[in-house]
Amino acid sequence: MRHSTEFFILTCLIIFLCTTSAHAAPLDGPTLLSAVGGKSGETYSLNVQTLLMVTGLAFLPGLLLLMTGFTRIIIVLSVLRQALGLQTTPPNMVLAALALALTVFVMRGVIQQEQNNAVQPYLSGQISFNSALVAAKPPIQNFMLAQTRSDPLHLFVDLSGGHYKTLQDIPFTVLVPAFATSELETAFQISFLIYIPFVLIDLAVASVLMSLGMIMVSPTLISLPLKLLMFVSIHGWVLVLGSIANSFATAPGS
Repeated sequence: MRHSTEFFILTCLIIFLCTTSAHAAPLDGPTLLSAVGGKSGETYSLNVQTLLMVTGLAFLPGLLLLMTGFTRIIIVLSVLRQALGLQTTPPNMVLAALALALTVFVMRGVIQQEQNNAVQPYLSGQISFNSALVAAKPPIQNFMLAQTRSDPLHLFVDLSGGHYKTLQDIPFTVLVPAFATSELETAFQISFLIYIPFVLIDLAVASVLMSLGMIMVSPTLISLPLKLLMFVSIHGWVLVLGSIANSFATAPGS
């Protein structure tokens, strides 16, 4: 079960990198089904690896959420929008696109290693598909291990009931949920630090309005422009995005 799950996860990863590569190579492998159609008697076949590629595309959003830094980035950006007091600005689509772009930037080292070690040799016919899966495992595994906290990792190792001599022996069925949990903890910690200055502005505005007897005036009406002015004046987007990118630990060997 463990090896089949890792095989499936790495297969989806290889499929994604192959579909985004500049050059594609014909997939060699057993044929799932074939049919003869048309008056000319031409044979149409469905390759097994082609079927895996089409099926694996449905799991790419889950892999993006659970195996990259997308979760941390989108949570921090969403909390930042809430701290500013803006419910729908920027829109969810803009935040998701920005988070995706920053995720690619953060993961560029891992993506490059995957391209050099697995994708390009496989597309050029130098290695087999199974060898590409083996070569694709270390870069993404090292990245997740570098970001994973010890407590979530110990939790899921205990839940799995396994005993692993080294970190590299931990299967993806244990590493992926531990990594996702660690990303949630890190995202909430960063969000807390971002939220504090905006809360102080809200408290200061509410106190001033209370002291002036303007209890009928909504504090948000005054604090929102002040928070936007402060955020823009200090180049807040640059600071936040830079802090998120720098929060990712460097994977060993990258």
